[in-house]
Amino acid sequence: MGYKLTKQEILKEVVKAGKDPVHFITSYCKISHPQRGLIPFKTYDFQNDLLSDFNDYRFNVILKARQLGISTITAAYIVWLMLFHRDKNILVVATKLQTATNLVRKVKKIMKTLPDWMRISEISIDNRTSFELSNGSQIKASSTASDAGRSEALSLLVIDEAAHVESLEDLWTALYPTLSTGGRCIALSTPNGVGNWFHKVYVESENEVNNFKNTKLMWDVHPDRDQLWYEKETKNMSKRQIAQELQCNFNVSGETVIHPDDLEFYLKAISEPKYRTGFDRNYWIWEEYQAGSTYLVSADIARGDGQDNSAFHVFKLETLELVAEYIGKPNPDDYADILYNVGNEYGGCMIVAENNNIGFAVLNKLIEKGYNNIYYSTKTSHEYVDSIRAQWQPNVVPGFTTSSKTRPLVIAKMEEFMRNKLVKINSNRLLSELKTFVWQNGKPQAMRSYNDDLVMSFAIGCWIRDTVLVQNQHEAEYSKSALSAMSISTKSMNTTIPGMLGYKGKAQEHRLEEAKKFNEQYMAIIKG
Repeated sequence: MGYKLTKQEILKEVVKAGKDPVHFITSYCKISHPQRGLIPFKTYDFQNDLLSDFNDYRFNVILKARQLGISTITAAYIVWLMLFHRDKNILVVATKLQTATNLVRKVKKIMKTLPDWMRISEISIDNRTSFELSNGSQIKASSTASDAGRSEALSLLVIDEAAHVESLEDLWTALYPTLSTGGRCIALSTPNGVGNWFHKVYVESENEVNNFKNTKLMWDVHPDRDQLWYEKETKNMSKRQIAQELQCNFNVSGETVIHPDDLEFYLKAISEPKYRTGFDRNYWIWEEYQAGSTYLVSADIARGDGQDNSAFHVFKLETLELVAEYIGKPNPDDYADILYNVGNEYGGCMIVAENNNIGFAVLNKLIEKGYNNIYYSTKTSHEYVDSIRAQWQPNVVPGFTTSSKTRPLVIAKMEEFMRNKLVKINSNRLLSELKTFVWQNGKPQAMRSYNDDLVMSFAIGCWIRDTVLVQNQHEAEYSKSALSAMSISTKSMNTTIPGMLGYKGKAQEHRLEEAKKFNEQYMAIIKG
C-alpha cells in the first residue's frame, strides 16, 4: 500500500488477512525470483484453489508436475497458519533433511519479509532446521526417521516429494496418531512409479476409499506454459523423465519389469470374467472348456506363513489366452482339490505346480487322488521328465522348482511374451500385480507390501508353454518319424526263423512297443 495505514486500517487488514489466506499471501507475501529477486507473490488460479483445499480438507494429496510453485504456496500457507493461529505445531518431512530444511527456510524468509505491522508474532527461537513464534506456533524439518514427530501432537504434517520417501508406510504409521486431535496433512510429489505410499494414497483418494482430497496438476496448468515450452523442455528428456516430471503418469515413471507401454496395451484389453465361482468366489472363468482345445494349468503355491496367496492360471495353448484364474488362501488339501477339479474340468490337462515349501503337500495330494498329468522335473537340472519315466528315476520330483536359476528364466519368458503381444490377458488382478512388479537391486520382485503370486503363476505357464511343451512336440514328431522308419526296416530285414522269435526279434519288438508308448505319451502331453 502506498500510504501509511492508520491503526484502525491496520487492525482491519490484519483481521481480513487472518480470515483469508489468499488475500494475505497475494497482498503481503514476497518470494525470491531467480532473475528478478524479491517480488510480491502473485498467485495463479491453481495455487488459490490449493489454498482453499488446505482450509477445507484435513488431508490433501497433490500429484504435480515440476516447478509449479507448489512447495512455495505451501510455505506461504504455513506462514499464514503460524502467524494467525496460536500454538500450531508443523512438521515438514522430505526425502532428505536438507530438502525439508529448504521448505522451512522458505517459510522463514516469507515471514521476515512481511510488513512490520503485519508480523503480529515475532520469531522467538530461530534454528537452522526449526523456528518458533512468540504466539507458541512452531515449525520443524525432519528426516524420514520412523520416530519423527512421534511424541508430538501435530497441527500440520507436510510430506514433500512423498513418492520418493523410502519406507513412508512405516513413517505414516508412526505419524498418523499425532494427527488424531484434528491435525492436517499435505502430501505433495511428482510420481515415482506405482506401489509406494504416495501412489496408493492418491489412487485410493480417486476411488474415495480414504479421506484425502486429491489434486492433479499437469505441466500446462501454469499460464506461462504452452506447447512450444513443452517441446523445448522435453527435447533432451527421456520418456520416463517426461512422465515423471511433467505428465503426472504413475505407470511410465516407475521401473516396472514389464514396459509401461505394454502394460497400457494390456490394460485396454482386460474384461470381466464370465463366472466368479469357487468357495471364495475367487475362481474367475472367462471361457469354459472347448472340446478339441489344449490347456495347461500353472500354479503358484503359498509359502504357508499367511503373508501370500496361492494362485493358478489356465492357459488355452492354441491361442495363448488366459481363460481362467484363481487367487486365494486355501489350505494345502483344499488347494489340491481345487487344482484336481480344474484340471479335470479342462480335459485332464497338465498341471504345473510349484513345489517350493508346502507345494509338495499339494502335489502329493494330487498324486494320491490319481491325477495322472502332472509336471515332473529333475532335482539338479530342473529339466522336465514325463510322468511315466518319472516313476523309475530317483532324482525326479513332481512340480516346478522356483530357484535362483529358474526364476530369471521364467520372468524373462513372461516379459518376452508380453512385449511381443503373444498372450491374451483378461484379468485386472494380474495386471495390478504386474504394475507393482519392479526391479529392485537388479532383481525382479514385488514392491514392498505387495504380492506377485499371480505374476509367478503366469510366468511359469509362459515358460512351460514355450520350452517344455514345444520341445516335447518336436520330440513326439521325431518319435513318430522314427517309428515309421523302424516299421519299414522290420519288414525288409526280418531274418528270424519262421515260427521262432529269437532274442534279436524280441528286442526289436520291445523297441517298437517302447517307441509306440513314448509316442503316445508325448502326444498325450501336447493334447493334455
